Parts: sequence; C-alpha cells; structure tokens
Amino acid sequence: MAFTHGTPKGEHTRQPPRALPGADGEAHVWWWEPPAQLDPADLALLGTEEFRRALSLLAERDAAAFAHNRAAARRALAGLLGIAPETVELGRHRCPGCGDRGHGPPRVVAPESAAPLAISMSRTADRGVFALGAGTTIGVDVETVRPMREASLSGSVLTDNERAYLMALAPGPARDAGFHRVWTRKEAVVKAAGLGLVGTVLNRLETWPAHPGPVRVLHTYAGRTTAWAVQDLRLGDTVAAAVARPHGALARGPVHIHPVPRTEPVPHTETPIAPDPEGT
Repeated sequence: MAFTHGTPKGEHTRQPPRALPGADGEAHVWWWEPPAQLDPADLALLGTEEFRRALSLLAERDAAAFAHNRAAARRALAGLLGIAPETVELGRHRCPGCGDRGHGPPRVVAPESAAPLAISMSRTADRGVFALGAGTTIGVDVETVRPMREASLSGSVLTDNERAYLMALAPGPARDAGFHRVWTRKEAVVKAAGLGLVGTVLNRLETWPAHPGPVRVLHTYAGRTTAWAVQDLRLGDTVAAAVARPHGALARGPVHIHPVPRTEPVPHTETPIAPDPEGT
C-alpha cells in the first residue's frame, strides 16, 4: 500500500474505482504460496469470525494459510476495483441444499458495487487460490499432486470413462497427474454449484479428462441439471487446479491468471537480527 509523504497513515492513496470485471465473460484467478507464519497484516484484514477461526487452528502453518487466503482475496479484489482492501467485506450465500449461511458459497458483501461478482477460494499445502467472475457463481479448486492410492480407482468416485482414461496411463506421475485433473474438475463444479461434495454423486459427474478443456460438465441435484464450463489452470508443476463457470455467455471470455509474489511477515522485533555467517 502506497502512502504520500506527510499524509496520515489511515489516508490511503488509491486509484478511482474501476468498472466491474466480467462484462465480456472473463474471469480472474490469483494464486500464491501460503506463508508458514501468521502475518499481522493478514490478521488485520479479517472479519471477526475469520479472526476467531484463524486463532482456533492449532498448527500455525494452517492458521497462517487460512488468514493469508482471506486477506489475499481482499487484496486481489481491491486491486482489481481500485479500492482499499480494508473496505472489502466477505460473507457467505445461503447453502443451496439446506439454506444455512454457515457453509454456503463465499460472496462479496462490501463494497455493494461488487456484489454482482462471483468468488471462490481454495488452498492446499503449497498453493492458495482466489477466483472471481461475473454472474452468481464460480468454483475453483487446487490440490497438491500426490501419489494416488489404488482405492481412488473405485466406482464411488470415477465414471467408467474416467477410470478407463486413468488405467490407460502409466502408473506413477502420469496417472497421479491424471487423477488430480479429474478430482479438481469435480471439486470446481461442486463448489460452483454451491453444494460441495455432499449431495453430489461423484461417479456420475463426468469431467472428460482426455480433453484438455474447456469441457462442458453436467451436474445434477434434486432433479435439476446445470451445465458448467470447466478448464484446468496451470499454477506450477506440483499442483493441479481447475475453475468452473456457468456454461454459456458468462464463460465465453478468457481466464486471467495472476501470480502473487510471496512476501515475508513484518518482523515483530524492533532491532533486526543479523544473519549467522556460519549458517548455524
């Protein structure tokens, strides 16, 4: 955040608010490497419930990743709209399945001008992701690519077509990457649908993994079928990621990917500690 000389710290210099993105069906995705330690600058941007949740997580790495995800989402949205991140407030829609706001899809509460934008977040061990698009919904998922278990080829997760695709790949890195392509596409769709994995029959959710994408994926819940445009995201060699948008005009534009440079938390000590020349 830039400040002008002689200006109180609370008075930020910022660009005039910009027009809302997404009019041409484009989407934006930001990604970053989560920090290992809590950053006070991240905590300062959280809402009350988010702050409590961050401090309730036992492992500092988990708390740091959660806080950074929420803060980075605010910074990304603020940068796109030309506003201060402190003015961005996030909340949740009601769950389409049960009506509860406690676990519904995330939404922009403030500024009100950004309310028409759809947002989604995801994180894994070494990536955090925030997606934004026009319309009422968007879904994003990221997973660290790990060796897959044989149980992952079971009929409860994969369609027949997906299983045949994976079995045709050589065991090892190729099959591992293929499975995570399938999984992140499924997760992106169920998050865009607002239901998560509950209420979704995964082995009927065909993701067409042999096709590089975008692909059209159909999701059915309570007798209603919705169509989604799903495409993979290239966020590094160690992760798989995908984004899902409503099929049609709202997905006709490109997906803009924004890597976020990693920053270290501001030290708490007043006197910097000199590095040990011996490396001990």
